[in-house]
Amino acid sequence: MKYSHIDGLDKPISKIVFGTATPKLFAAASDNATEKDKADAFALLDEVYASGINTFDCAAHYGEEILGEWMEVRGIREKCVVITKCAHPNKWRHRVTDFDILSDIHDSLKKLRTDYVDIYMLHRDNREVAVSVVADVLNRLYSEGKIKLFGGSNWTHKRIEELNGYAREHNMQGFTVSSPNFGLAEQIADPWLCDAHFGNGCVTISGRDNADARKWYAENKIPVFAYSSLARGFFSGVFKSDEPEKAKAFLDEPGRIGYFCEDNFEKLRRCEILAKEKNVTVAQIAIAWIYNRDFEVYAISSPVTKEQLDANIAAMDIELSENEGKWLNLERSDV
Repeated sequence: MKYSHIDGLDKPISKIVFGTATPKLFAAASDNATEKDKADAFALLDEVYASGINTFDCAAHYGEEILGEWMEVRGIREKCVVITKCAHPNKWRHRVTDFDILSDIHDSLKKLRTDYVDIYMLHRDNREVAVSVVADVLNRLYSEGKIKLFGGSNWTHKRIEELNGYAREHNMQGFTVSSPNFGLAEQIADPWLCDAHFGNGCVTISGRDNADARKWYAENKIPVFAYSSLARGFFSGVFKSDEPEKAKAFLDEPGRIGYFCEDNFEKLRRCEILAKEKNVTVAQIAIAWIYNRDFEVYAISSPVTKEQLDANIAAMDIELSENEGKWLNLERSDV
């Protein structure tokens, strides 16, 4: 496992982050969970932790309860980096408000069985809310020691820049991390069809059209925690680039909405070619592409087997030339 450090945290952060939105953890947290469900979830978390992954991505509506219980039982809270998120919208209203953020952090701390969160992020944005509202409440939680670092999931780099400008002017902490969608696949639509009018939708920095966003992250040295790094299984290797019907059957609805397009099938075809040349898997090529960037990336993934887990870790050691990276991203017609 490879690790990195971010100013403000006194522990290493594994370069691969385990995403807790997985079936086993959902089952263990359900109202009708059995002892077997909990044992299965604990076994998965044990396997992830034994692999060297010490960083876990969860949110107010997934992963917190079972992760908190597991850390408490194992006695390893101080060895883990916990990411959780707040202000997720519901069907009644947008929730990027100071009172929702305060409410969510206290619920999260209780579910996680801890008194602080290592990295706290807003799950969505609302561009009609002034950045001062968000910066003020997060700095209150920071000064109280309830959060160590904070940032935004699905915030554009321009909104982050605006908030950080306000923070500098008022001698406050700003966003030091961000979690957009990022990976080799281009996200062609919001996978969950969120209401984007208020800035509430998913934000991606993938694809040729978002080169300016990636440049901004490199220049400002803001680490990216990339979600859906394998495009919800598009680069899993379960189907091939010439099997669109099989792909349609395998991908869930968000995967089909977000990633089912001609360009992504061409990227998959190119992954298949490089995978064969390098004697690795398609998924490993797609993961390697993420780590061969000029800005700091932590890939969030949710492997369900030890084989997938080991393969993801091994992918970090695969080197891709600049030309190979551009070719995979359809920026070149040949390697």
